[in-house]
Amino acid sequence: MHSDAFDRYHHGHSLIHHIDPRVKVILTLALIVSNVMLPDGAWPAFTLMWLVLLILNRVSGLGFWFTFARSFIALPFALAAITVLFSPQGNSVLSIKILMWNLMISDYGLIHFASIVVRSWLSVQIAILLVATTQFPDIVHAFKHLHVPAILTTIIAFLYRYLFVLVDEVLRLLRAREARSAAASGSRSAGGVLWHAKVAGNMAGQLFLRSYERSDRIYNAMLARGYQGQMHTLNPHHYHLSDWLTLGASSILIIILQWIGRL
Repeated sequence: MHSDAFDRYHHGHSLIHHIDPRVKVILTLALIVSNVMLPDGAWPAFTLMWLVLLILNRVSGLGFWFTFARSFIALPFALAAITVLFSPQGNSVLSIKILMWNLMISDYGLIHFASIVVRSWLSVQIAILLVATTQFPDIVHAFKHLHVPAILTTIIAFLYRYLFVLVDEVLRLLRAREARSAAASGSRSAGGVLWHAKVAGNMAGQLFLRSYERSDRIYNAMLARGYQGQMHTLNPHHYHLSDWLTLGASSILIIILQWIGRL
């Protein structure tokens, strides 16, 4: 399986690509927290943040609409907050009758819900930009330097590394099923629900056993090669003047966003 199926890193030589991964991780978290801290209805601050993201997309060589086009995947998850539309606070703007219930949408709830959606949308774009301009091993190594618990960074690194192997196992199981049940797989109605459920259960069991056996072999192989729980990278990480300038400029941007949001 090709790594592009999961890896969203885009090779480039822009200024953003060359910023130290630790700086990019810190700024990503800081900007997301800044979005969360903005009050509801801070549309000028939200707009400024989006304009900054568009500029960063252009500077990184990804194109103006790179993160924008990929950020809509988060909108369905933001709909989980749709219940805030029916907040008792504020003035009623719309009434919806469902069976025996009369639901009132308030102006306060509408602004609150729209702010949640915009915050989520902007935060996802910030995370997409980080992943697109930073190699995943460098992100994990940055977590280590930022004193994220070692067990957590190790789990994340191994999950990413062997996710491709796990998907390959699934594809092999699917090919084997199709090769042994051509009649059932050739028709949607053939085999029945119980047959498909039984096959899916057997495949899940086989996948678990294969994964467990493979993990044991990998662990023993790593111990034989001197693994001591430390993750290493081929890219040395050193702070440069550009990294400090980026931190300073981003700090000023966050202060401006918070100031504008509270005007």
